[in-house]
Amino acid sequence: MTLSRLAVAKLLSVGVPAALLAGAYGSQYLGGLAPCEMCYWQRWAHWAALAFALVAAAAGGRLPDRGRSFVWLAALAILASGGIGVYHAGVEAGVFEGFTQCAAVAGGGSTDDLLAEIMAAPLVRCDEVQWALFGISMAGWNAILSISAALVILWLSLKPSPIPS
Repeated sequence: MTLSRLAVAKLLSVGVPAALLAGAYGSQYLGGLAPCEMCYWQRWAHWAALAFALVAAAAGGRLPDRGRSFVWLAALAILASGGIGVYHAGVEAGVFEGFTQCAAVAGGGSTDDLLAEIMAAPLVRCDEVQWALFGISMAGWNAILSISAALVILWLSLKPSPIPS
Protein backbone atom coordinates (compact mmCIF):
# COMPACT_ATOMS: atom_id res chain seq x y z
CA MET A 1 0.00 0.00 0.00
CA THR A 2 1.41 3.34 -1.06
CA LEU A 3 0.45 6.44 0.88
CA SER A 4 -0.24 9.68 -0.92
CA ARG A 5 1.81 12.78 -0.16
CA LEU A 6 -1.14 14.28 1.68
CA ALA A 7 -1.55 11.16 3.82
CA VAL A 8 2.13 11.31 4.79
CA ALA A 9 1.76 15.02 5.56
CA LYS A 10 -1.23 14.22 7.78
CA LEU A 11 0.75 11.55 9.63
CA LEU A 12 3.67 13.92 10.16
CA SER A 13 1.40 16.77 11.23
CA VAL A 14 0.02 14.55 14.00
CA GLY A 15 3.24 12.72 14.88
CA VAL A 16 5.69 15.62 15.10
CA PRO A 17 3.85 17.80 17.62
CA ALA A 18 2.79 14.71 19.59
CA ALA A 19 6.39 13.50 19.81
CA LEU A 20 7.77 16.94 20.70
CA LEU A 21 5.10 17.46 23.35
CA ALA A 22 5.83 14.00 24.76
CA GLY A 23 9.51 14.94 24.96
CA ALA A 24 8.72 18.26 26.64
CA TYR A 25 6.37 16.76 29.21
CA GLY A 26 8.68 13.79 29.74
CA SER A 27 11.62 16.07 30.46
CA GLN A 28 9.43 18.00 32.89
CA TYR A 29 7.72 15.18 34.79
CA LEU A 30 10.28 12.38 34.41
CA GLY A 31 13.47 14.41 34.05
CA GLY A 32 12.67 17.11 36.58
CA LEU A 33 13.28 20.06 34.23
CA ALA A 34 10.90 22.93 35.01
CA PRO A 35 9.81 24.88 31.90
CA CYS A 36 10.20 28.62 31.57
CA GLU A 37 7.62 30.96 30.04
CA MET A 38 8.95 30.58 26.48
CA CYS A 39 8.89 26.80 26.85
CA TYR A 40 5.15 27.08 27.47
CA TRP A 41 4.74 29.25 24.37
CA GLN A 42 6.38 26.54 22.24
CA ARG A 43 4.07 23.93 23.74
CA TRP A 44 0.95 26.00 23.04
CA ALA A 45 1.85 26.17 19.36
CA HIS A 46 2.33 22.38 19.26
CA TRP A 47 -1.04 21.84 20.97
CA ALA A 48 -2.66 24.04 18.29
CA ALA A 49 -0.85 22.07 15.58
CA LEU A 50 -2.05 18.80 17.06
CA ALA A 51 -5.66 20.03 17.11
CA PHE A 52 -5.50 21.11 13.45
CA ALA A 53 -3.81 17.85 12.47
CA LEU A 54 -6.42 15.73 14.23
CA VAL A 55 -9.19 17.56 12.38
CA ALA A 56 -7.36 16.93 9.11
CA ALA A 57 -6.94 13.25 9.94
CA ALA A 58 -10.44 12.65 11.31
CA ALA A 59 -12.57 14.72 8.94
CA GLY A 60 -10.24 15.02 5.97
CA GLY A 61 -12.27 12.75 3.69
CA ARG A 62 -15.43 14.77 4.30
CA LEU A 63 -13.80 18.14 3.60
CA PRO A 64 -13.68 19.58 0.06
CA ASP A 65 -9.89 19.80 0.13
CA ARG A 66 -9.50 16.41 1.92
CA GLY A 67 -8.13 18.21 5.00
CA ARG A 68 -5.25 19.88 3.19
CA SER A 69 -6.04 23.32 4.67
CA PHE A 70 -5.96 21.90 8.21
CA VAL A 71 -2.62 20.26 7.45
CA TRP A 72 -1.34 23.69 6.36
CA LEU A 73 -2.62 25.23 9.61
CA ALA A 74 -0.89 22.47 11.58
CA ALA A 75 2.34 23.05 9.66
CA LEU A 76 2.15 26.79 10.31
CA ALA A 77 1.60 26.18 14.04
CA ILE A 78 4.61 23.82 14.08
CA LEU A 79 6.59 26.49 12.24
CA ALA A 80 5.49 29.07 14.84
CA SER A 81 6.78 26.83 17.62
CA GLY A 82 10.06 26.55 15.75
CA GLY A 83 10.24 30.33 15.41
CA ILE A 84 9.67 30.73 19.13
CA GLY A 85 12.39 28.12 19.64
CA VAL A 86 14.80 30.17 17.52
CA TYR A 87 14.07 33.23 19.64
CA HIS A 88 14.36 31.23 22.88
CA ALA A 89 17.70 29.70 21.80
CA GLY A 90 18.85 33.21 20.91
CA VAL A 91 17.93 34.43 24.39
CA GLU A 92 19.86 31.50 25.89
CA ALA A 93 22.88 32.33 23.72
CA GLY A 94 22.73 36.03 24.58
CA VAL A 95 21.84 37.10 21.02
CA PHE A 96 18.51 38.57 22.15
CA GLU A 97 17.78 40.33 25.43
CA GLY A 98 14.70 38.35 26.40
CA PHE A 99 12.55 39.23 29.37
CA THR A 100 13.46 41.72 32.05
CA GLN A 101 10.77 40.53 34.47
CA CYS A 102 9.82 37.13 35.86
CA ALA A 103 6.74 35.42 34.54
CA ALA A 104 4.80 32.82 36.50
CA VAL A 105 1.43 31.12 36.39
CA ALA A 106 -0.45 30.75 39.66
CA GLY A 107 -3.53 28.69 40.46
CA GLY A 108 -6.55 29.58 42.53
CA GLY A 109 -7.37 28.99 46.17
CA SER A 110 -6.99 30.94 49.36
CA THR A 111 -4.35 33.59 49.91
CA ASP A 112 -2.30 31.15 51.98
CA ASP A 113 -2.52 28.50 49.23
CA LEU A 114 -1.50 31.05 46.61
CA LEU A 115 1.47 32.23 48.68
CA ALA A 116 2.57 28.64 49.33
CA GLU A 117 2.34 27.87 45.59
CA ILE A 118 4.40 30.95 44.71
CA MET A 119 7.06 30.14 47.29
CA ALA A 120 7.30 26.50 46.17
CA ALA A 121 7.43 27.29 42.43
CA PRO A 122 10.85 26.87 40.85
CA LEU A 123 12.37 30.04 39.43
CA VAL A 124 13.22 29.20 35.85
CA ARG A 125 14.90 31.83 33.72
CA CYS A 126 14.46 31.81 29.97
CA ASP A 127 18.10 32.73 29.41
CA GLU A 128 19.57 29.70 31.19
CA VAL A 129 20.06 26.37 29.43
CA GLN A 130 18.84 23.54 31.65
CA TRP A 131 19.77 20.70 29.29
CA ALA A 132 21.70 20.42 26.03
CA LEU A 133 22.70 17.70 23.58
CA PHE A 134 25.74 18.30 21.36
CA GLY A 135 25.75 21.91 22.60
CA ILE A 136 22.17 22.54 21.45
CA SER A 137 19.52 23.36 24.06
CA MET A 138 16.01 21.95 24.11
CA ALA A 139 14.77 25.21 22.58
CA GLY A 140 17.35 24.85 19.82
CA TRP A 141 16.32 21.25 19.14
CA ASN A 142 12.68 22.30 19.05
CA ALA A 143 13.58 24.99 16.51
CA ILE A 144 15.54 22.58 14.31
CA LEU A 145 12.98 19.77 14.41
CA SER A 146 9.89 21.97 14.18
CA ILE A 147 11.07 24.14 11.30
CA SER A 148 12.37 21.14 9.35
CA ALA A 149 9.18 19.15 9.91
CA ALA A 150 6.93 22.09 9.05
CA LEU A 151 8.74 22.65 5.76
CA VAL A 152 8.49 18.95 4.88
CA ILE A 153 4.78 18.88 5.76
CA LEU A 154 4.11 21.99 3.65
CA TRP A 155 6.13 20.58 0.75
CA LEU A 156 4.25 17.26 0.89
CA SER A 157 0.83 18.88 1.19
CA LEU A 158 1.40 21.44 -1.56
CA LYS A 159 2.41 18.84 -4.13
CA PRO A 160 -0.56 17.27 -5.93
CA SER A 161 -1.34 13.72 -4.86
CA PRO A 162 -2.03 11.24 -7.63
CA ILE A 163 -3.86 8.96 -5.17
CA PRO A 164 -6.73 10.38 -3.08
CA SER A 165 -6.24 10.08 0.68
